[in-house]
Amino acid sequence: MNPLNHVAIIMDGNGRWGIKYKKSRNAGHKAGLKSVEKIIRETIKNKIKFLTLFAFSTENWKRPKKEVNYLFNLLENFLINKIEDLHKKNIKLKILGSKKFSPRLNKLLNNCEKKTSKNSRLQINLALNYGSKSELIGAFKRIKIKNININEKNIIKNLQTQNMPDPDLLIRTGNTKRLSNFLLWQLAYSEIFFEKKLWPAFNSKDYNRIIKEYRNIKRNFGKI
Repeated sequence: MNPLNHVAIIMDGNGRWGIKYKKSRNAGHKAGLKSVEKIIRETIKNKIKFLTLFAFSTENWKRPKKEVNYLFNLLENFLINKIEDLHKKNIKLKILGSKKFSPRLNKLLNNCEKKTSKNSRLQINLALNYGSKSELIGAFKRIKIKNININEKNIIKNLQTQNMPDPDLLIRTGNTKRLSNFLLWQLAYSEIFFEKKLWPAFNSKDYNRIIKEYRNIKRNFGKI
């Protein structure tokens, strides 16, 4: 049975779900938060130590301004209302990406990271304004400044995911089969599951089914 330490999820399909069932993309984003809470609970039950959620990419700024503003207001309200609960559950929050948001949101994100920094039950990595290509460019720039050799070990040390294992498992909902500039280095040997369900429809049963399938996969890592 395969060990499972790190699950990464591309939470795709909120807007499409909202249009289909509520005639509003924003309604889909709001409904998606309920799926986030369900998956956090199941991650804890399965004793998984790292959960990385792709919430907003560097490319998502191309969306309509009203939708982007709604997304960040939704995030602010979620963190304000839920951070104490996450902290009590011994959950650590880490932000991946570049914090180029409003001063209010940047302060909130920093405070949440600081408040939960010593927690150890589960680490949730929230990828915000994140793009893997930008992350890799940043790693190479840091290597150049440090004047150290470019090798696999030093690249890993200068990624935003340093000090954590690579994802064992990637789940992408929304019936889309691509990585969308997400953790391109870290996903090199991850098992990938593309799900037809849109993110707000993805539930605990779906998650546990995938975990069960993953645990029974024969993982060779180049060997026979």
